[in-house]
Amino acid sequence: MKTSTSLSDCAFIDVHYHAGPDAFIRRHNVMETGRQYAKVNGWVVLKNHLGCTAAQAWEARQEGFPVSGSVVLNEIAGGIDYRVVQRSLIHHGESEARLLVHLPTVTGRNHQSKLKRQTAHSILKSHPIQPLTVSREGKLTEQTIDILRMSRDYPIVVSTGHANTEEIHMLIEAAVRYGVPKLMLNQPANPLTALDAEALIKLSQAPMIYTEQTALTYLLGYQAWEDFLTVLKSVPRALYSSDLGQLTQPDIEQWLGQSEKWFELMNLSSNRIDFVRRECCYQMLKE
Repeated sequence: MKTSTSLSDCAFIDVHYHAGPDAFIRRHNVMETGRQYAKVNGWVVLKNHLGCTAAQAWEARQEGFPVSGSVVLNEIAGGIDYRVVQRSLIHHGESEARLLVHLPTVTGRNHQSKLKRQTAHSILKSHPIQPLTVSREGKLTEQTIDILRMSRDYPIVVSTGHANTEEIHMLIEAAVRYGVPKLMLNQPANPLTALDAEALIKLSQAPMIYTEQTALTYLLGYQAWEDFLTVLKSVPRALYSSDLGQLTQPDIEQWLGQSEKWFELMNLSSNRIDFVRRECCYQMLKE
């Protein structure tokens, strides 16, 4: 049975969920993910380390599910290339939500994930995704700057991917210089970026900055409770997402239930909860 959840009517928006097929085995396929989010009156943005989820999101919306897409500019997807973004926009079609464009998440930097997960296909074992970074010799690449400039003319939101701390500062400076309307700091508490709440409050003085706080960062022990709390309570334009879909992590309804308990312990006001779960995400994706 088709559903009719819209971005403006949903109770919450999750801008970061992994459905299969992906680089790793996931809990749900795209249609089941859409069904699960429709059941709880949410909207989901699909993310995939192999690249583009725009066509899958389009298919899900044809069935009435509350799903939009993203593209991750990893090497296997074509890299940091404006034509990759254009192709993804074509696949995304008409959507209430802007396409999320993630800069590379496979950077080759040293970090051993705490996640227990299984590679989805043997090709990735013999031919792994090759690393890409947004900078060389202390400067953003021209290809990266191209993507930032694109956001002025196309319905996209650029995400920082797994840029490191130095690159985050360069990306924000470039966003200010080139008039980028929206730049999302992608799970900045993760060890590859390592920005705490105090640093994020300062960085958020730039009005185009949206800061993602994922449940997974805290669940994996990468972030202390006090920092988790401060981001959700005090960082301007903070948005709360799951970064889930792994077999070893909570399912969607479990995450929502756990989140309610966390928000209660944090003593967040109902207005602030609505802001980080829905309104801030809506502002970033729609307005």
